[in-house]
Amino acid sequence: MKSPLDCAALDAAMENVHRAGMPGLFAEVRDGDQIWRGAAGVADVVTGRPVNADMRHRVGSITKTFTAAAVLQQVECGRIGLDTPIGRYLPKLVPGERGDAITVRMLINHTSGLAEYLPYAYPSLKAFPDLADTGPQSLDDHRFTRFEAAELIEMGVTAPAFGPPGGVPGLYSNTNYLLLGELLERVTGTTAERYITENVIERAGLRNTELPTGPYVDGPYSQLYEAWFGMIDPPRDYSVFDMSWVVQAGSLISTVTDLNRFYGLLLAGEIVSPSSLAQMQRTVPVISQEGKTIDYGLGLHPMEGPGQGTFWGHGGTVWGGGALAMIRADGKRQMAVAVNMQRWNRLDSSGRPQPHPIDDALATLYRVAMYG
Repeated sequence: MKSPLDCAALDAAMENVHRAGMPGLFAEVRDGDQIWRGAAGVADVVTGRPVNADMRHRVGSITKTFTAAAVLQQVECGRIGLDTPIGRYLPKLVPGERGDAITVRMLINHTSGLAEYLPYAYPSLKAFPDLADTGPQSLDDHRFTRFEAAELIEMGVTAPAFGPPGGVPGLYSNTNYLLLGELLERVTGTTAERYITENVIERAGLRNTELPTGPYVDGPYSQLYEAWFGMIDPPRDYSVFDMSWVVQAGSLISTVTDLNRFYGLLLAGEIVSPSSLAQMQRTVPVISQEGKTIDYGLGLHPMEGPGQGTFWGHGGTVWGGGALAMIRADGKRQMAVAVNMQRWNRLDSSGRPQPHPIDDALATLYRVAMYG
């Protein structure tokens, strides 16, 4: 039987992203039983070591789907109520009226109104989202900093609120998911990392996925090159970094194969129940970290091409790296793509990121992977 995957088009699309300026990228695309895996470019710009599709990678906010699934498992057990105020579980972390008004659901779908803590944890990012007045200095300062989740949560909770609890559009905020990590610890009696590892990662049979405890990536991996909108030139390697700054919101290490396996099982109802999956796919408008309004569910968001089917999944970035994993609603077509540079867009005179050839090349790759 002829493969429904256009392998030549996928190879060409990958190579075009590399030629557009991405040091290295790798991916896996599945259509039923057909699997294409590919890589282009280098994992190390100094030595020229090539990337390959087996590499382990920091996948950023894709972690949020894993955390949301863990919370929904506890909802199914009756230990957590989706529409129960978070103040009932964590009164010290979200005290007073907001603790009574913000529900667990609002944390998972980013409608809590809580601010993002990152500009407070990283002083050189304090002007965010005014990118022109930010700088990368804090990234070096905090490469080995061990943050406490409660400390970061306090920064987000005490910062000026984005809006009222339940208001839309919501604001994509890592503060929400650090609170979900604390909630998991409160109701399970173990650490969030251990619960997610045993009940999501191991349940899905993921052999190369982990929530790291230190700053290093074990096994074969790529360097991660951060450009911070042209302010780091040439881009600097941040592959060694303590991920306590984002824990259950974005610290996961995985592979493109594991990500496809995870989302395949999730949409098949094997990680959470079909009714929980239906809750995950109920979306609200949320303002992303890029300032765009997106549809967001409970740890999932949809992508849809003109006249094409809906895909569900998540993207993620860390300092220097990124990934995107999506699966068609019928579960038959999947893609997971990993890249080893971030924030390649330089700023124009008004401080807005300028278009870059990498943007169009990646959009083409995603289109070929999902619909080609």
